[in-house]
Amino acid sequence: MADSSSDLAIVLSGGGARAAYQVGVLAAIAERYPDANIPIITGVSAGAINATYLAAHRGPLRHAVTELRGQWLRLTSDRVYRLPTSGVVGTLLRIGAWVLRRHRPPTVRGVLDMRPLAHFLREVIDFRGIEENIAAGRLKAVALSATSYDTGLTVTFVQGREDLVLWRRAQRVAVRGELTISHVLASSAIPIIFPAIKLDDGFFGDGSVRQTAPLAPAIHLGARRIVAVGMRGLVEDAHPVEGEYPTPAQVAGLLLHSVFLDALDADVEHLERTNRLLEALPPGHPAAAGLQPVRLFWIRPSRDLGGMARGYLPRLPKLMDLVVHGIGGREERGADFLSYLLFEPEYTGLLMELGYEDALARWPELESVLADG
Repeated sequence: MADSSSDLAIVLSGGGARAAYQVGVLAAIAERYPDANIPIITGVSAGAINATYLAAHRGPLRHAVTELRGQWLRLTSDRVYRLPTSGVVGTLLRIGAWVLRRHRPPTVRGVLDMRPLAHFLREVIDFRGIEENIAAGRLKAVALSATSYDTGLTVTFVQGREDLVLWRRAQRVAVRGELTISHVLASSAIPIIFPAIKLDDGFFGDGSVRQTAPLAPAIHLGARRIVAVGMRGLVEDAHPVEGEYPTPAQVAGLLLHSVFLDALDADVEHLERTNRLLEALPPGHPAAAGLQPVRLFWIRPSRDLGGMARGYLPRLPKLMDLVVHGIGGREERGADFLSYLLFEPEYTGLLMELGYEDALARWPELESVLADG
């Protein structure tokens, strides 16, 4: 296996509870390459949690993944979010007062409270491990992306070696700094649903919202081999109900798909097209702007993750359960929406098993990227 100076990266996308699938893929890698180093790690939204855990863990990959899997099996919805009564009633009252009085627009800080997740992350991640792994040469860089509410830019926060070259492109910029829980929460803060997170440069929300090039941070950081884990199933089940108006949960599920799933699919197509163009160049003909081919292993679920949540009766926090039921989240058409919120071991455990099985089913392809150092 290549050493920590290699060009291997893993890209972990967002998707709420669906990010448990990533842990299954990592488990397959750790089983076959237990002492592997992944020197470049990037993550966004829920993928930022997995990315940070790996980057901060001081032990070999097999230990990191085993412990990460154990933490996911401990994770329940009430350890990620809670829905206080004031979150719903207070928001409606503020909006109503604004409509009636025409005063300043109301401040809506998010319907769900993220403090349970912040408490959980403080328990399980020692952020000092990131700098220790960089100093020891095990880690080149870890990067988390978030969306700035002040500028609209996708900001990628990078902690890594001093010789890293940062970047600024259209609608995206990299910033060097020491990562904290606040960066992870900012990357995971879905607009309206979760409150914006205050960082030094303003308020930030979920990094998937405007991220048009999810693979770009890894490539900018020097990756020439990428393992990218997506959340869209190869087969998406369709359950049309003819003549019925879409439920709020159905609409919300579609919107979440557009935030978390579409960008990676499009960026993978762009990278594959660029690779084909570079391969078509005549021998000795330099590529423009120093472009180099990037080997990509892209894996995504072999089953529809929303379909796996269909018919599931979760043990959500009581008030949250009432809201989900009220907007149609327990109907078949609302399963996609439910799959993002279903932080329950019965569901996330299935996703981890699926990720493990999918990775082993494509092991020769995955191994060729991992071993090409």
